[in-house]
This record gives sequence, structure tokens and C-alpha cells, in this order.
Amino acid sequence: MIDLQITSENPGWNTDLPDYESVIERTVHAVFSTCPVAAEIKGSVPSIEISITLSDDESVRILNRDYRGKDKPTNILSFAMQDTEDGWEYPTPGLPCTLGDLVIARETLIREAEDEAKSFADHFTHLIVHGTLHLLGYDHIEDEDADEMEALEINILNELGIKNPYLLPGGD
Repeated sequence: MIDLQITSENPGWNTDLPDYESVIERTVHAVFSTCPVAAEIKGSVPSIEISITLSDDESVRILNRDYRGKDKPTNILSFAMQDTEDGWEYPTPGLPCTLGDLVIARETLIREAEDEAKSFADHFTHLIVHGTLHLLGYDHIEDEDADEMEALEINILNELGIKNPYLLPGGD
């Protein structure tokens, strides 16, 4: 069972994507049915909890400043509960697992979607996939890791009927 705690802190989310809860649920379930690490975790624990906060640039800027030392908004922040000083820790089999928290900045998402000629819903879905993969221990610091994570994102988004978000606008 995947337990999603979804909170909207900004009323604009209801206008931009009124069905955001169903989009999040469908997206997270696609990650857990497509990503090998996610599927393995899902099969070994009785429940998985993820908290998702739909916020705004100012709130995300403060979190980004306080937790990452970057005093500017970003599209999504991932706070992985399994991420330790020694690296990502596989959840304990048989016990409930809190994977972590995702926080998304609405205005940044809008700007990026417009700049990249993507729909708001498609870019939102991509960010949910991206953030969930971070909660599962994936990162894009090293080129090899970035390639692996990007390939997973493309595959999951394809399963959801969304084209490769890394192609240039107008590209194939």
C-alpha cells in the first residue's frame, strides 16, 4: 500500500490542476510499477508513505536556503528519509516505510513549463516522477547516475503517455 499525504498550500494549484491528487496517485503508482528499486521495496514492506506539499516559490526558496544553502526557489525539493550520512539505506523489510517528502514550487513549475513549451500537467507529472526517484535513492550528481535516472524518468513518463521531457521543443 502506498499512502500519499497531499497538502496544497496555495489556492492556485486548484486552478492550474484541479485533479492534482489523481495525477499524483497515478504518477507515483507508475513509478512503483516501473522502477525496479521501487517495485522491490513495495514488495518487501507493508506500507510506504510519501508526503507531497504543493507550495509556492517563497516557501520553497526558504526551504532551499535553509536545507541546501541556495537562497532561491527551485522546482521541487526532495527530503528522503532513507538518505543517511552513509548513503541511501534500503528500508527494513517487513516494517512500514516513510520514504520522505516532496515540496513543489508552483510559480517555478509554471515558468519552466512555459519556457520549455510543455503543458503544466506534463511538467508537474515529470517533477513527481523525478522527486519520487530521489526519495528512492536515485540522483544525478555523477553522469552515469544522471543517465540512469533520466532513462527511468523517460520510461515511466512514456508509460503515462508523456513524451521524453529532455528533448528540445520541436525535437523528436
